[in-house]
Amino acid sequence: MNILYSTGCPKCKVLIKKLELAKIPYEICEDAEVIKEKGITSVPVFETEGKKLSFKEAVDYINLKIKN
Repeated sequence: MNILYSTGCPKCKVLIKKLELAKIPYEICEDAEVIKEKGITSVPVFETEGKKLSFKEAVDYINLKIKN
């Protein structure tokens, strides 16, 4: 399952648009307690394939999916 940990910030919105463009399924988690429990200190974080990706890493990952 792909999860976007988000607060609705501008960077979060960018990732949402990119995920939708790439047709990558995901769920959004905006629960501050869950985010904190996961050890996430800044958002957005995109969790996929058991890895937590920063904004830049997530953009790179999504761009690769779009190209393929």
